[in-house]
Amino acid sequence: MPSLNELNFNGARVLVRVDFNVPLNKDQRITDDSRMQAHIPTLKTIVENGGRPVVMSHLGRPKDGPDPNLSLGILKAHLEDITGMAVQFIDDCVGEAVVKASKELPEGTILLLENLRFHKEETKGDIDFAHQLAQNGDYYINDAFGTAHRAHASTAVIARYFDNKKAFGHVLQAEIDNVNKVLKGGQKPVTAIVGGAKVSSKISVLENLLPNIDHLIIGGGMAFTFLKAQGGKTGNSLIEDDFLDTARKIMESAEKQGVKIHLPIDSVIADDFSNDAKREIKPSKDIPDGWMGLDAGPGTISALAPIIEASKTLLWNGPLGVFEFENFSEGTVAAAKLIVKATEAGAFSLVGGGDSVAAIKKFGLADQVSYVSTGGGAMLEFLEGKTLPGVAAIQG
Repeated sequence: MPSLNELNFNGARVLVRVDFNVPLNKDQRITDDSRMQAHIPTLKTIVENGGRPVVMSHLGRPKDGPDPNLSLGILKAHLEDITGMAVQFIDDCVGEAVVKASKELPEGTILLLENLRFHKEETKGDIDFAHQLAQNGDYYINDAFGTAHRAHASTAVIARYFDNKKAFGHVLQAEIDNVNKVLKGGQKPVTAIVGGAKVSSKISVLENLLPNIDHLIIGGGMAFTFLKAQGGKTGNSLIEDDFLDTARKIMESAEKQGVKIHLPIDSVIADDFSNDAKREIKPSKDIPDGWMGLDAGPGTISALAPIIEASKTLLWNGPLGVFEFENFSEGTVAAAKLIVKATEAGAFSLVGGGDSVAAIKKFGLADQVSYVSTGGGAMLEFLEGKTLPGVAAIQG
């Protein structure tokens, strides 16, 4: 399978699946363009290698066909600004008019197609729709990691029409390479920091990580299920009683594999799930009734600091507390700063999974770690060891 850098397009049309699913405010203005910015190197490489980019993406979740509030035409001017290239927009993604526009596309110009999800066939993985999309390009590049776990027409089905004329874009290739740095032989010691609300959503991640890591730091709400499984008193903290046995099995498996599990020693507890709740610091295994743990305590952070700082490879997936509440964000901020410190000392650090990405961006530290993933659900499934349909389609 060729890499994007190795392909010489010789004026050919290059159909690129990107992830331009950016947040918009009520005035149709982009509030965070990082997903668009991420694809610029791929688009520039295509043009530099003689290709004419035909760009397709989804935006939002349109319910019944075309929705002017979710048109990719909204993004046209901004795409011109950030790429420095002329952009033509066409109000559909399939059909004779679209094929004609792609064939007449001037050199150095991007053709932006209308929202893929205006056609229900996209999310259904419809073969005929994928074939129609394929008429818009001579080569196919998938650069949309955020949708690589979906078996959609534009990600998993379309690649069959391009034989050897397909490749990963720079974003998708970087995601694969960086996750593999953790999962396949990261420099030791390897530490995974896994947080978030529920154990149930992270079981497969934990099981897949254990053979590849030395330390597993468990934080957030999910930690209390592990603490209760050890006989701890957890008050009104979030507990999944159905997963107490699962937690015990994960701890047993970790011990057998020589992985050291680190649970919170102390917690910032609250008498209500609110930023304005009363706060106290208590041992994590001795939380009074009527109180709940909402953040990692100072003793926990002090205990974790030498472990994180000594790590050579770090994965962060999930916050250590309810960081959305300012009064319960200190543990997550402290963890982020420790990861940055380890990175500065030469560690490789990967931040992946929606909430930890949101956290590192909120704290203004995203550019101080090695890599921040662009895909929440896709990253989670990748960490679980699943084969992503959008990845398999290019490799197959």
